[in-house]
Amino acid sequence: MRFLRLTIFILICLGPYFQLTAQDTIIPPQEPDTTIIDTVVIRAPQDKIRYIPRSVNLTNPVISFKKTQARTKRFNRFKIPSFWEVGNNLGLNLSEVAFVNWNAGGDNAFSALANAKFVRNYKFRYIQWDNDLVLRYGVNVQEGQKLRKTEDAIRFSSSFGYRRDTLTSWYYSAKVKFNTQFSNGYRYPDRSTPISRFMAPGYLFVGAGISYIPEGKNFNLYISPLTQKATFVLDQNLANDGAFGVRKAVRDTTGTILIEGERKFIELGISVTNEWETPVWENVSLDHRISLYSDYLRSFGNIDIDWELNFEFTVNDFIKANFGTQIIYDDDIRFNVITDDTTGAIIDPGVPRIQFRQLLAIGLSYSF
Repeated sequence: MRFLRLTIFILICLGPYFQLTAQDTIIPPQEPDTTIIDTVVIRAPQDKIRYIPRSVNLTNPVISFKKTQARTKRFNRFKIPSFWEVGNNLGLNLSEVAFVNWNAGGDNAFSALANAKFVRNYKFRYIQWDNDLVLRYGVNVQEGQKLRKTEDAIRFSSSFGYRRDTLTSWYYSAKVKFNTQFSNGYRYPDRSTPISRFMAPGYLFVGAGISYIPEGKNFNLYISPLTQKATFVLDQNLANDGAFGVRKAVRDTTGTILIEGERKFIELGISVTNEWETPVWENVSLDHRISLYSDYLRSFGNIDIDWELNFEFTVNDFIKANFGTQIIYDDDIRFNVITDDTTGAIIDPGVPRIQFRQLLAIGLSYSF
């Protein structure tokens, strides 16, 4: 009985404790702890600076946007760098002279010269590939005369080079060059018989060799010990006359053609070309091109020369002046050819001569 009473007394005393710590009791929500914990900085006493250098500025920096200006130019987006160099140039040179009751005399005249140049060059590490196309055509008309041609040229050149490392300026190269003209050429005032036409002549050079191309300079020296030169005369009348070195037609005593002349002539020889562009003075640049060729099989040592020297004077972005000369010597181009009027046979094949051309012009130019 005493044990039972003692047990009941213990349960009555410990009842509230078991009620608070029971597992199935839900804990009431509690407020979050909002106690602020901060850092306390204790500054030590500092001594005054006795010696202040002149270069030291102890004033507080001030940030101001008063001198900031709005951007006036459009922001250029980033462009992926290209290894291609692209150049396009169009030019038109005009000249005119007119007389009205001019005591000293003179004929009204007008001349125009159009030219275009397109350049596509690629260069990256070991490879350099240069391409350019030049087109020129000029006319002149004078009072009392018909239209005459003063300039006519189509010139294309492509040169591919490979070098073994990026330090050397010597390349293993292959070069292709092609030259011809647009329209008929005459020995004025005779307009009945053309002395040249489109692809009559046409010259094609294909060769391989080495090139010297120094970095940062528009200089190219090309030496090819093996170059094939093909001369095309697609006009049969000119081919029958043996123009520009092709084999002429075989005729009988009456002038009747037995075997027509060949329309192409192939040579194999050595070629040396040099191209150089450099500034001479302010707004004055020099463009030098020379091509030398000698045939191994037919007449080795006899050199064909094509040399151009041009000065370009830049007035502004749209007005330019040009002064240039060109010298051509080709043993296959003959002058003073004498033919028989009856049979058409060539009595005297003529002699080669130095051809010279000079140009001075000012006009409009646009590059893009």
